[in-house]
Amino acid sequence: MELKDTVAIVTGGARGIGRGIATCLARAGVNVVIADLGQNQEIAQEMEETARQVKAHGVEALTVNVDVRIWDQVQAMVKAAIDRFGKVDILVNNAGVISVAGVAGMEEAEWDRVLGVNLKGTFLCSKAVASHMMERRSGRIVNLSSQAGKRGQPFISHYCTSKFGVIGFTQSLAQEMGPFNVTVNAICPGEVDTAMWSDVLAPAIAAIRGMAVDEAWEDWIKTRVPLGRPQTAEDMGEAVVFLCRADNITGEALNVTGGSEMG
Repeated sequence: MELKDTVAIVTGGARGIGRGIATCLARAGVNVVIADLGQNQEIAQEMEETARQVKAHGVEALTVNVDVRIWDQVQAMVKAAIDRFGKVDILVNNAGVISVAGVAGMEEAEWDRVLGVNLKGTFLCSKAVASHMMERRSGRIVNLSSQAGKRGQPFISHYCTSKFGVIGFTQSLAQEMGPFNVTVNAICPGEVDTAMWSDVLAPAIAAIRGMAVDEAWEDWIKTRVPLGRPQTAEDMGEAVVFLCRADNITGEALNVTGGSEMG
């Protein structure tokens, strides 16, 4: 697909990997709809900053408030994009959450929250654009899974389950959408220094290993990543751009992990 003058929706686009994806798409000439929980003042400010960075590349940006677990809000998000730009060429299902808990002590509500955002949200957003892309016989859907969607890890069983599910959903939807010239792929990020890591995972790892948080992060990278360096939000954005340009790749789950997950 030629990306110049196309339109992408990026959920969870306010910060972190979402911002990296939005800015990489913008650099490739894509107009970007930045969708996130904008009723939160801090996130709303971050959405505006992402929009500023997108516009700096000479394309248009639109911010939309959405909870990807709620069908009416997801429909309104897609309608806002089409009302503004006339079409949706690309959907990036990036919105995601995580927490740390063992199965024995995990609250049912927390299981539901993580699967609701990570997996149900991916389904609802894909459902909302599917008919539009099928009618136009053109489109790209890129879902954010994780290396935790390929190998289970302790104390994040709900997150792993959601991300394994994203890969299965990606493969199924790719087969449904293929006859309509719509590709559906996933990327599997590795160690990216976002709020998910700094606020949730790194403190938990530090507590388990009995070290400072910054030491835990450095030790984790050194011991797990063959390339010896973390990945960046821009790495994820470049992977999304690659998959959006690729005409003959569908149903894949691309590792972007520095080698910490292979195969």
